[in-house]
Amino acid sequence: MSVLVLLLAVSSACCVGFGFVLQQDAAQKAPLGDFLSFRLLLDLMRVPRWLGGIALMVAGMALGAVALGKGEISLVEPLLATNLLFALALSRYRTGKSVGRQGWTGLALLAGGVSAFILAGEPRAGNAVADPVRHWLIIGAMLGTALVLTTYAKRSRLERGPVLLATAAGLLYGVQDALTRVSGTRFSEGGLAGLVTDWQPYGVLVLGVTALVLVQSAFETAELRMSLPALTAAQPLAGILCGVGFLGDRLHTDTGALAWEAAGLAAIVAGIVLLGLHPAMPCGPAQPRPDHDLQRR
Repeated sequence: MSVLVLLLAVSSACCVGFGFVLQQDAAQKAPLGDFLSFRLLLDLMRVPRWLGGIALMVAGMALGAVALGKGEISLVEPLLATNLLFALALSRYRTGKSVGRQGWTGLALLAGGVSAFILAGEPRAGNAVADPVRHWLIIGAMLGTALVLTTYAKRSRLERGPVLLATAAGLLYGVQDALTRVSGTRFSEGGLAGLVTDWQPYGVLVLGVTALVLVQSAFETAELRMSLPALTAAQPLAGILCGVGFLGDRLHTDTGALAWEAAGLAAIVAGIVLLGLHPAMPCGPAQPRPDHDLQRR
């Protein structure tokens, strides 16, 4: 694994993790009337803390895009999942709560799972699948699942809604990472002219904005530890599926390697859940304002 890719991916995870904490802190005070509406973003744009969180997330996405351009998506995605560690670090700093047994266990599972998956699978580049049908089958399955989850979330927005929305957003972010990788390849081969004539960069933009609305709606209606684990777990799984499914990423497929890869992914998800449910994570009930005037913070 390239040291540069490692540094880029971990730096991206750091920015994204810090950004999520700041975003949720502002979004939980938004009016419920903005739920699943683009108006929510317009309201939040008036909150300095939310803007700071968005700036960090954009910086993280830019670093992640560079990492995806230099390394396989199946390698970068597990590293990006460590954003939860940085979210926990900032939350712990703000709450003063210790890491404790749960935190250290989650840390060990997440770090061990990432290491096991990378070492066993040894993600490496291969030939991308040229058949567009396969592209759209995988992307369509992701988008369709996200749509179903969002539909159910709208019906139960104060119960299971935040988890469903976060999962849907994670799937969209995973597809966005895959299209970012494709866009980077198009740019390196054909320059700006080759990039703007393809649909992928526009897909990156649409998926990013849509996922942002889903994430902020999840942050608006529940504490961070209800939504962030689902978001963090869904994104790498979707990205790896896209990478192996049509981007040409190759993993070892012998019995032993597959067993370790599966165990690694399971450990990543278990670690994410333990860290996401840590008491240091913001857990106060959402307090939406009845009007549309958010306090400047």
